[in-house]
Amino acid sequence: MNNNIEMQEIVLSKSKNGMAVLLLTLLAYILEIAGLIFGIQNSPVLAVVCIVLLCVTWILFLGLKVLKPQEALVLTLFGKYVGTLKDAGFYFVNPFCSAVNPASATRLNQSGDVKEGGAGVMLSAAGTLASVNTAELYNRKMSLKIMTLNNNRQKINDCLGNPVEIGIAVTWRVVDTAKAAFNVDNYKEFLSLQCDSALRNIVRIYPYDVAQGVDTTGDGVADEGSLRGSSETVAGRIREEIQESVADAGLEIVEARITYLAYAPEIAAVMLQRQQASAIIDARKMIVDGAVGMVEMALDRLSENHVVELDEERKAAMVSNLLVVLCGNQNAQPVVNSGSLY
Repeated sequence: MNNNIEMQEIVLSKSKNGMAVLLLTLLAYILEIAGLIFGIQNSPVLAVVCIVLLCVTWILFLGLKVLKPQEALVLTLFGKYVGTLKDAGFYFVNPFCSAVNPASATRLNQSGDVKEGGAGVMLSAAGTLASVNTAELYNRKMSLKIMTLNNNRQKINDCLGNPVEIGIAVTWRVVDTAKAAFNVDNYKEFLSLQCDSALRNIVRIYPYDVAQGVDTTGDGVADEGSLRGSSETVAGRIREEIQESVADAGLEIVEARITYLAYAPEIAAVMLQRQQASAIIDARKMIVDGAVGMVEMALDRLSENHVVELDEERKAAMVSNLLVVLCGNQNAQPVVNSGSLY
């Protein structure tokens, strides 16, 4: 993102005199009322002056601002950015200053940003549930708290073309109020859109499970990276890409986590069968390896102890019978030979 004018945050730290202005304004009202009463009885000119002052003194109340911890107020004067109030306290600013927060009425599906009683519900361009509360249109304070955006699950093809469903939780906060207010139209919707875009870009690099011949790091060497086995690495790359995209919006991405990961429903059953087949093959390999070792041990013990002398044909038959018994899925049914061995 290239901006012709780079916004620089200006923190107004010398305006925390709201209590003094409030007391002076109340004192002025008392004097004006007393002057009006005295003027009505003795001086019509004084009465007119007091009436005019009573009509304009209330404007001073518009400059009184109260901020709680982790709140900010971005102020403009006749369209020009004049500064930001960030520390908790009671402030007095130019009464003609207006607060700016383009995302004040936007409620994303995230902790710390969902409220009851919204006037309506809409779906943002990024597919994240958002609502509009008309009461919030007049609340221009910008929250500096850490919040967690829970993006909806998305269906994305991995690097092998398999559709997977994945959801992420992104922890974020506003660090530059001027950029958040003026560099983008709505920083909350902008964040949600960038989260979706970054998620798609990173998921397309990885396979769902470990696959041969796949390079996920870009160094030209195949590795064992996967969405399921390298979730911490994948989440870190998603966070870095989101941070790069939203830096000009004055946002900091604290952390990104994968909250849901699964094959899409249309291939989930097939992939489950594939995983079951792979597990069965691995189990069979282990069983065969163990059976062969047991047969070798049996033949060696029979030969060492001179229990019985077997020719090659009888050894082959014995090996075959033992492998059938050891590798079979069902219990063996022994046959007792009452005749001669030969």
